[in-house]
Amino acid sequence: MLNRLKTLYQLQVIDDQLDVLEELRGDLPNTVRELENKIAELKEDIQSKEAQQKESLEKRESNEKEMERLLENQKRFKAQLYQVRNNKEYDALTKEIDHTDEQLSKMEAENDALADLSKSLTQQIEDIVPTLDELQKELKEKEADLKEIIKANEREESKLLGERKKIEEQVKKADVSVYMRIRKAKKGKAVATIKRSACSGCHNIVPSQRQLEIRRNNKLFFCEYCGRILVSQEITEP
Repeated sequence: MLNRLKTLYQLQVIDDQLDVLEELRGDLPNTVRELENKIAELKEDIQSKEAQQKESLEKRESNEKEMERLLENQKRFKAQLYQVRNNKEYDALTKEIDHTDEQLSKMEAENDALADLSKSLTQQIEDIVPTLDELQKELKEKEADLKEIIKANEREESKLLGERKKIEEQVKKADVSVYMRIRKAKKGKAVATIKRSACSGCHNIVPSQRQLEIRRNNKLFFCEYCGRILVSQEITEP
């Protein structure tokens, strides 16, 4: 059990050092992710607007072809007016001509609206592009800064990760699961020691009887207040 506790403490020591390296990166990783997300959203917005423009153009072209067909029909109907033999034929032709006029007017109005939409979308895209360029420039700078920090600590981090892997292999899976759960909940600190009769994690006093039990190093004990694993000073010694 003593080795089990020591191994858990060693795992915490390694993670503490890795956390320090992570802190050196500051908020850069989050900033990079946020910038990447914003850039992706703007690109998606531009693609959506370009797709709308394409649909608008295709619809206008389709309307123009239909308008050409309608104009040809109307021309034929008007020519037939001079060949009618009675009022019934005349009324039927004028009705077709009026209906064609309505269709042409509707399509002209639709094409005007589509042209206005396309123009508006073009302006919207032009408004987005400078923001996108600025964000991409900022992202490039932040990525360079982050890369520089990572490179500066790459060797040390690699060494620590290697040590951590070896230590974790010595820890029981159940203990690793508990350790990681506490570490996540307590922002990194899963194992605490007793300093001046208090938990080093939350600084609450540990009852004397509990301190005696912890010093026996024969089982896992958890802080009654913060839930961290508590180990004795003996465990922390090399």
